Amino acid sequence: MYVPMRRGRNQSAVIIISTFPNKESIIQNVNDLIIEKKLCACISLVPIRSFYSWSNKLEDHEEIMVLLKTTKSLATKLKLEIARIHPYDVPEIIEVKMNDVSKSYLKWMIDSIKS
Repeated sequence: MYVPMRRGRNQSAVIIISTFPNKESIIQNVNDLIIEKKLCACISLVPIRSFYSWSNKLEDHEEIMVLLKTTKSLATKLKLEIARIHPYDVPEIIEVKMNDVSKSYLKWMIDSIKS
């Protein structure tokens, strides 16, 4: 059963979005991010095709979109770690607020990242 999170009563949740050149470039860091450093509770990988401008040229690449679910209190640490491990010169690192999260999912997230 879905029970929505009440704003202000619980720790808020966020999704950090990034893109990586291939799944291996992020998979090698998954255990460290989730288990060792406990910076996020879940990482989802989605194959995408990206078009973007780089050095005044249109680029067209297959990439992996990475969705990292965490809490607002850990977002900055997670973003710094993504920047540290990222293979791109200019990595995409975007924070999106999760405005409506079920209580059970949020509880699982928080419990997963407790030290």
